[in-house]
Amino acid sequence: MIDSSVFQGKKAAYFTLGCKLNFSETSTFGRMLGELGVLTAAKGEQADLCIINTCSVTDVADRKCRQAIHRIVRQHPDAFVVVTGCYAQLEPEKVGSIEGVDLVLGANEKDRLVQFLSDSFANGGEETVISVTRHTKDITTFAPSCSRGSRTRFFLKVQDGCDYFCTYCTIPYARGFSRNPTIASLVDQARQAAAEGGKEIVLTGVNIGHFGKSTGESFIDLVRALDDVKEVERFRISSLEPDLLSDELIDFCAKSRAFMPHFHIPLQSGSDEVLRLMHRHYDSRLFEEKIIHIKDVMPQAFIGVDVMVGSRGETEDCFDETYRLLSRLPVSQLHVFPYSERPGTAALKIPLVVPEQEKRRRSQLLLVLSDEKTRAFYAAHIGTTAEVLMEKAPRGRAMHGFTPNYIRVELPAQESGPELDNKIVRVELGQFTRDMSALQAHLI
Repeated sequence: MIDSSVFQGKKAAYFTLGCKLNFSETSTFGRMLGELGVLTAAKGEQADLCIINTCSVTDVADRKCRQAIHRIVRQHPDAFVVVTGCYAQLEPEKVGSIEGVDLVLGANEKDRLVQFLSDSFANGGEETVISVTRHTKDITTFAPSCSRGSRTRFFLKVQDGCDYFCTYCTIPYARGFSRNPTIASLVDQARQAAAEGGKEIVLTGVNIGHFGKSTGESFIDLVRALDDVKEVERFRISSLEPDLLSDELIDFCAKSRAFMPHFHIPLQSGSDEVLRLMHRHYDSRLFEEKIIHIKDVMPQAFIGVDVMVGSRGETEDCFDETYRLLSRLPVSQLHVFPYSERPGTAALKIPLVVPEQEKRRRSQLLLVLSDEKTRAFYAAHIGTTAEVLMEKAPRGRAMHGFTPNYIRVELPAQESGPELDNKIVRVELGQFTRDMSALQAHLI
């Protein structure tokens, strides 16, 4: 039983580390608590409650989470501090031992956040309560989430967990096995987002291509159903594994009403030997075929690619294979990150270790390549027109937004205004901005 009276007048601060899925879940926490009378603390204001949603994709992420928790506890010394997310699931005792942390919730427990808080507040605030389901097979709950927080676009959680167990990754241990809600429930959430003013929805999850395992449905079925939600003008698909990116899905997106020509596909390595060591479910040839197919049916599509450098077993020749593959493929941007040792993963059994200095060198080479490809992609659209979903900006500053194929554009301050926030407008794309991060644009 939730006692709503214990929430009245409290002010909460929300902190998200990591992926879009975490952002979506944190926004949902805020919405649920707001419905119980909890106010969002203004910047610089002391909070009564702090919710920290953590990431654990790398050891750097772990370190940033610990630093963030310590910083937030210092900034809000009298707050009730809740830590959840992947780092909390994997290292609950370590998180719970941090002075000032009052509640640690794992992946199976975060959907009962409000009940935990109600019980704690009613009892005067229990300290260092840890509630974490320890075994991956027992993480079975699915917490619905479709939220935008302070952003224009909504993030719809369509799936959680992963069955792949790549040798470098701890996410299945943090999130559990793949699971999902029904298509009907997600269609309802999309319609609700539209009723709240949402014009663009991003489909998020851990391994969204595995959608349907829980319900006997499929990801392409979901995409078709959402495309029929006429109230939503745009959908985007977040990271999708190459082996789960079917030609049928690509062809549907090419002709769909609302799914944008924008893909994010994890490669991790262009070396088949490294992919084998990682236990990935595809080879470089399949990845290349998917990229070519996308460009054949959607020549203007933006394609982002995840690349891991310096993983165990990645020789210089293996890295060169990755570099050559990405150099010749028409991808638009690379998300480059160095391999990070994760305790308990099978990758630790691979003997060849890449020195940190060499990881940095390889990362830099790919980052330069990424900049070249992104700028070339943008430059090819100078002088064209596009429809852009505008996002609010501080008073007097230029507004920005994204084209259907994810080119970031900026309007000059004199053409910007609050009336354009969350509006789709037609613009002409001009030259690069001074920092080369966007194209200048003018209203048509």
